Amino acid sequence: MRLFIRDHIPLICISIVQLFITLWVYWLDGYRNLPTALYSVFLGLCFSIVYLTYRYYSHREFYKMLSHLPESPYDSLKELDSSPLSIALKKVLEKQYGDCHQKIKTWEHKQEEHLTFLNQWVHQMKTPLSVIELITQDADDERFESISEEVDRIRTGLEMVLYMARLERFEQDFHVERVALHNVIDEAIHENKRFFIRNYVYPEVKVEQDLTVETDKKWLSFIFNQVLSNAIKYSTGSRTTITISTFSRNSELILEIQDRGVGIPKADLPRVFRPFYTGENGRKFKESTGMGLYLVQTISERLGHNIEIESEQGIGTKVRIIFH
Repeated sequence: MRLFIRDHIPLICISIVQLFITLWVYWLDGYRNLPTALYSVFLGLCFSIVYLTYRYYSHREFYKMLSHLPESPYDSLKELDSSPLSIALKKVLEKQYGDCHQKIKTWEHKQEEHLTFLNQWVHQMKTPLSVIELITQDADDERFESISEEVDRIRTGLEMVLYMARLERFEQDFHVERVALHNVIDEAIHENKRFFIRNYVYPEVKVEQDLTVETDKKWLSFIFNQVLSNAIKYSTGSRTTITISTFSRNSELILEIQDRGVGIPKADLPRVFRPFYTGENGRKFKESTGMGLYLVQTISERLGHNIEIESEQGIGTKVRIIFH
């Protein structure tokens, strides 16, 4: 109703001005019968009110649709009435809706092709990495050790790319089951054993063998690996331990990864989960991409878990994965 009135204010004003101009012309022409003149004004106003009433009821659905945005473009097409203006608008909307739908389908197809190519490329790249690893693993040469280190870095980067691509269709790529936390931790420590050794950092596990949680094992392993690799990287050379433990808080089970490394500056803490944000530590440790903790938080939310981070510069960092 308000939109209809605002839309017709110019028409109402012009009608009133027109009536008074007509009276003024008759007055200048010498017509002095005031009651008849006022009656004609009254009739003119009545006709205007009747017209506006008819127009409101004939275009009521049209103005209602414009006043309350529909949930989808298709809903807006269903709400239009049969007035000429509504029919014309419906044709425009149908054309635009069809064009947009076709463009979306085209882009979805291109995105699907891109993700398929990316997945295949990552898997293809893993093959030569495995070959390089086999060639260098038994060689007693410092140069080969450096090559092995770079291979690990490339593999970690490829894994991040792969999981980033899978995140686009997360709902189709996860399976919730009972997962033994100790097994996930053991596998992650085994995968990162060379990383531990090279950085002179040692794992300390305080997790019960039979402790289980409901989650997706593959995605949880990725989360834990990211947090653990960060803990190792920012503790390099400290010759300290990274403590992995669990405890209960209210009805929640919490997996805590505590390092004793450089810690995170207080100013950076609120922004560590932003994509591509590296902060002060990222400028010191050149390997930082700023995507690890972003992926950790995004995947955790989709699995129904929470992430907490507590850190003090120069003392260390605690990252908690909270299972409800």
